[in-house]
Amino acid sequence: MNKYKVGIIGATGMVGQRFISLLADHPWFEISVLAASSRSAGKTYEEAVGARWAMPTPIPQRVRSMVLMDAEQVDQVAGQADFCFCAISASKEETRALEERYARAETPIVSNNSACRKLPDVPMLIPEINFAHTAVIPAQKKRLGTARGFIAVKPNCSIQSYVPALTPFLSCGIEKIMVCTYQAISGAGKTFNTFPDILDNVIPYIGGEEEKSEQEPLKIWGALNEDASAVIPAQAPVISAQCLRVPVQDGHTAAVSVKFTHKPSVEEMLSAWENWVTYPQQLRLPSAPTPFVRYMQESDRPQARLDRDFERGMGVSVGRLREDPIFDYRFVCLSHNTLRGAAGGGVLSAELLCATDEIIRK
Repeated sequence: MNKYKVGIIGATGMVGQRFISLLADHPWFEISVLAASSRSAGKTYEEAVGARWAMPTPIPQRVRSMVLMDAEQVDQVAGQADFCFCAISASKEETRALEERYARAETPIVSNNSACRKLPDVPMLIPEINFAHTAVIPAQKKRLGTARGFIAVKPNCSIQSYVPALTPFLSCGIEKIMVCTYQAISGAGKTFNTFPDILDNVIPYIGGEEEKSEQEPLKIWGALNEDASAVIPAQAPVISAQCLRVPVQDGHTAAVSVKFTHKPSVEEMLSAWENWVTYPQQLRLPSAPTPFVRYMQESDRPQARLDRDFERGMGVSVGRLREDPIFDYRFVCLSHNTLRGAAGGGVLSAELLCATDEIIRK
């Protein structure tokens, strides 16, 4: 296969490192250019990252000697890639401006950042759930004045454990969701060596996270308007979220309570999770988990350390389904926050966009 040439913008950070690890042997994609801040530009990747490499496997040999480019040099970076992943660390205003510059340079961006998530003509993708939202891309291209350049984003990592678990029951009329997420330190780009404050501790605040957890699912569950120029967020359910940082390296856990208009049975819920065949599975996308969601019968599962790597970190584990005295049901979910929730979700989205010809080679 003639592989797509891929750039990684923000290549030295935690998510950028994960992109590099995932793409090292990818059957469709090959890394053609790495970009970072001007401080790192001109250095080899190994020189720029040094001891900050946080992945469990070594830096891929081919990437070690690649010279980093300045991410602000858009034309030079874009000229070497069919599309780019973006995982920069900058303000929302700076991030949106940079991503739109790349799109206008006719280079699609698959973004890990939040800057463009609220834009109605930017699809925010969990490919198994709302792949149809890619139909908004032509309207975005019209706004940007591009022929092939556009932006697609992945949602916040904290919602990607419980939104998949709830999606099969939208037809039951989900009225209310209460969720508490227990989020790993890698979501803040940290390790235990660089985040000593988390040891023997739980931090009950993550800036902006609760707003994202309450609002982003509504866009995921939304629908295109009549002329496919915007994604209109769903009006229901009401979501109440609390987000805590806990001393776990990888894996976000969510404790969920849910109220339905038409309450499904326990058997119906277990069957829906077990028998869900997704569109990425049908397309045989390389990163698609099979299954997407699994239910674990053990009373003490899922656990982050034991279960975060389910389906190469791309699957969602659910457990402890039981009646709730205030809502209808409660259960616990787990997903890998830097795989399913970040870089892996971005790679799967890019595979979807390539398979459906939204991304084409230059």
